[in-house]
Amino acid sequence: MFDLLTEKGVCTMHKQRYWFPLLLMMALLLTACGNGSAGTNGNLAQAPVESYAATVIPDEPYEAVPYRLYPSPEGGYVGDVMPFVTDEGTLELYYLYDTDHNGQGYHPIYKYSTPNLYDYEDHGMMLNFGQMSDPDPALGTGSVMQDLDGRYHLFYTGHNDTGNGGKGRECVMHAASTDLENWVKDPEPLFFAPEGYSRDDFRDPEVFWAEDEQCYWLLMAARENTLGGVVVKYTSTDLKNWEFVGPIYAPMAQYMLECPDLFRIGDTWYLTYSWDCVTYYAIGDSMAGPFTAPQDNILDGKGLIGGSGFLFYAAKTAELDGKLYLCGWHGRAGLSSDSGVYQWAGSVMNHQLVQHEDKTLGVKAPEVFGDYFTIDKLVHAAGLRGQVEVDNNTVSLSAEEDSYALADMGTRPASMILECDVTPDKEGCVGFAFGGSGRDESYTALCLDARRNLLHYEGYEIEEIDEYDPSAITKFNFSRSDTHHVQLVCENEIVVLYVDETKALTSRITHSVNGAHIGVFADGCSATFSNISIKIPG
Repeated sequence: MFDLLTEKGVCTMHKQRYWFPLLLMMALLLTACGNGSAGTNGNLAQAPVESYAATVIPDEPYEAVPYRLYPSPEGGYVGDVMPFVTDEGTLELYYLYDTDHNGQGYHPIYKYSTPNLYDYEDHGMMLNFGQMSDPDPALGTGSVMQDLDGRYHLFYTGHNDTGNGGKGRECVMHAASTDLENWVKDPEPLFFAPEGYSRDDFRDPEVFWAEDEQCYWLLMAARENTLGGVVVKYTSTDLKNWEFVGPIYAPMAQYMLECPDLFRIGDTWYLTYSWDCVTYYAIGDSMAGPFTAPQDNILDGKGLIGGSGFLFYAAKTAELDGKLYLCGWHGRAGLSSDSGVYQWAGSVMNHQLVQHEDKTLGVKAPEVFGDYFTIDKLVHAAGLRGQVEVDNNTVSLSAEEDSYALADMGTRPASMILECDVTPDKEGCVGFAFGGSGRDESYTALCLDARRNLLHYEGYEIEEIDEYDPSAITKFNFSRSDTHHVQLVCENEIVVLYVDETKALTSRITHSVNGAHIGVFADGCSATFSNISIKIPG
């Protein structure tokens, strides 16, 4: 565990350091020392250090883009997602609609649809919340499914703080549709929590047909009086009458296991669930379990400050065109930008799932993004600090202890995907730098931190990354390889870092937009960034 940032740390993390003249002086020294080499091959422009050594790379025009990859509704935010794939091959993302001004009734269910994860249609509201006298003045997460007769069903959570006459605050509700657009809800709940379980924490029904058992399963997030947070199972043959079976997973680790989802890859079953601002997973040999959590069962980041670090939450799976995706949301920024603090609900976030040889899961940028990012962008690089060498599409950096090396690559496009291979020192902290424009000369750091086996970003300037503990992190084992493949997907302030098809770190980096530059750095160590390419939308 890491200590929380001190008050001093919070107050100083965004201070500016105006050492622009020093950068110019060092750039001139680099030219005199002959750093950089000319060439014509690869995606990285050659002779960039020589071309720009006497000055920083000039700013380019910057204009924010519409959110194509990570949408959120106008005037609201995307909460828990309920994915469903139609027979026509369209991914529909039903979600809890959140605002900054919720009333007594809140969280109606809205819907996006997309054939490809970058063209989204906003369908608006699918199901409204009820009156205060109903079981569902607030709606909670559930699932959308099609029965064997072709009819569509939306099972969801009804929440009423009055307690429904002593039956409990939460219950399972149902709505049906013939066209996925017009939904009719049943006025009465299907059921409340069974004896021995919390009546107030009983939510997130996940319903599907279990072929092996020839019946429907319903999984619920529940809280048993002695086991704590569990995933329980119900079965039915008609989707109306449900029989309670009992827990299929009880790790005795979290207060609740929200938004459970069950899926199979090959002969291995996986159970995902969410709490502590993150989505976890466990592994089993059968759909009935037992399920065991691997040592590191988090695929994206986790906030550490104030219990409000929703980097990626409430994720469920969907298979589209033969690819399996983990569909969730990335929280909206908190009161302090670039702090690692994200509030509940924000933007759509989809990671493509990868199964490793040892049966653990990983994530990577959706391959379909290759159909969206189609134009190669020529990348210049200028050595600004420390020893910097540029050779073809490779940037090598070296810095003394208590210092850092930095190469600037010009204005960051509003929408882009960067790929490269990173070889850091075994105890090095390296990564991507944002800043260095005419408007803001400071650089903040998105870190691949082999010193602490972490990926992290929270708005610190590069020279501050050793002064404070990170506030939003994901663990990463750098010892598995000397070189790591990196994908960096950016859309406006949303920046998603993928490493080795294993982990993601999702952030909102306001210091990377409005004309900010992107660069690479090495803090008190050496590093090589090779095979660098940047693509932008066609």
